[in-house]
Amino acid sequence: MNEQENPTTRQKSAVTVIGLGPMGQAMTRTLLTAGHPVTVWNRTASRAAGVVADGAALAATPREAVEAGDLVILSLTDYQAMYDILDGATDSLAGRTLVNLSSDTPDRSREAATWTAGHGAAFLTGGVMVPAPMVGTEAAHVYYSGPDETMESHLETLTLLGTPRHLGQDPGLAQMMYQAQLALFLTTLSGLMHATAMLGAAGMKAQEALPELLSSADSIGDIMRAGEENPGAALDAGEHPGDLSTVTMMGATSDHIVETSASLSLDLALPLAVQAHYRRAIKDGHGSDNWTRIIDSIREPR
Repeated sequence: MNEQENPTTRQKSAVTVIGLGPMGQAMTRTLLTAGHPVTVWNRTASRAAGVVADGAALAATPREAVEAGDLVILSLTDYQAMYDILDGATDSLAGRTLVNLSSDTPDRSREAATWTAGHGAAFLTGGVMVPAPMVGTEAAHVYYSGPDETMESHLETLTLLGTPRHLGQDPGLAQMMYQAQLALFLTTLSGLMHATAMLGAAGMKAQEALPELLSSADSIGDIMRAGEENPGAALDAGEHPGDLSTVTMMGATSDHIVETSASLSLDLALPLAVQAHYRRAIKDGHGSDNWTRIIDSIREPR
């Protein structure tokens, strides 16, 4: 099962992919292009037609799929789907490695690692941080967590999907990073749509508004890094210097956003949530601190 031999003198290892949504299909094609024999299984067998035409083998059952490869990659809706699909094939798991790239909670990832070990298999949690069309490209990266030796054994194959970033032994870590990244992503998307709706209410078409808004979104990273090599260092030290911006200043802006949104009859859920962070920090006496002080109310909500 170890992939550390000379790749020029051996046949590529067989891989199984279970779950053929856009992500599963993209991973299958990437592995096929690299020369790996790939066996696939999906609840709706018709979804496999495209990858089978490209060279994948379609398994009739989950058991057949598992037994076809030492490395079994799961791309499913959630972790419960793994149990539902593999329930009748658990006696075939021993000696194999499951890499679950499905989204769920860190605790469920840890439970899955324990469940997998109970059936004699190794387990890696993974989170793919690009959309399906980017899988296998230089822009792709995937977070993993789990045993070092398991990661090392399959590093060559997993690297094909995207640059692997192994976060450590805890199987929940990759899922935590994935959820944190998506928390940022989804909140940003909601903010983008809220801003677009605000401008739309003023008569500006989305095709005019979005270029301006996306430019602002692109600049957030540069603003955070301005003058600081690592903007997280101050947070770790509990330092919130208010020399460039303060909770009071940002809080006033959040008030204006709520008022403007209300006057436009827009949904207030997002701006009210943001406003609450600043109001809590001001109430706790941190109005002169940097806006990063709002992390306190996020860490310890009332």
